Amino acid sequence: MKKVILSLVIVTAMVFTSCKNEGKKETNTNKTEVSKELATTNISFGVRGNCGMCKKTIEKAAKNVEGVATASWNVDRKKIDISFDNSKTNAMEIHKAIAASGYDTEKAKGDLDAYNNLPGCCKYDHSMKMNQ
Repeated sequence: MKKVILSLVIVTAMVFTSCKNEGKKETNTNKTEVSKELATTNISFGVRGNCGMCKKTIEKAAKNVEGVATASWNVDRKKIDISFDNSKTNAMEIHKAIAASGYDTEKAKGDLDAYNNLPGCCKYDHSMKMNQ
């Protein structure tokens, strides 16, 4: 009988110890997630372009900037929505990266050599309205 009681005490102690450690892990994870959220910035701005190929190139240029988490360009509105870690980059760096791929943004003119190398369907009107 003493062995049974002793075994139950040991098993109970192990269960409580295990639960206690799991609680600590959850707390640490939540703190990490909160700090990631605090560093995230969301911006939207106009980018000139025409088609689905433009969309792919513009989004890729933005996502290649260190710290950019998401980038989605709307073909109809000529607008990009970006989420990035502001401790790793800033909005102007993203404008510059998109411009380097040949596309005009609200704050940066597209690189002419890159523009000239775009497919014909991607050669946009440089006076087109952005961010409608």
